Amino acid sequence: MGKTVQLRTYTVRDGLLDAWVERWREEIVPLRLELGFEIGGAWVDRSRNQFLWLISYEGPESFTERNAVYWASPAREAMNLDPDHYLVRTEERTVEEQY
Repeated sequence: MGKTVQLRTYTVRDGLLDAWVERWREEIVPLRLELGFEIGGAWVDRSRNQFLWLISYEGPESFTERNAVYWASPAREAMNLDPDHYLVRTEERTVEEQY
């Protein structure tokens, strides 16, 4: 399979942006990397209470298949992290690198 890149934009509940970033950095990123994903960067837009990040996967499975492995993993379950607690809205865009 080819490389798939997603730009993800999360609108975070008021007052939880920094807490979300901390959990994302400490819990989500290490597991994503362990499962073969790459993180292309992450940004905070405080004026919109948004968190934006790039995630990619290139491997024998499709991005969708590998993402299902992430969500079904015991390590993900052990996080006890419900995104709905932090996130009001999520948007995922599959994008093509041009530069």
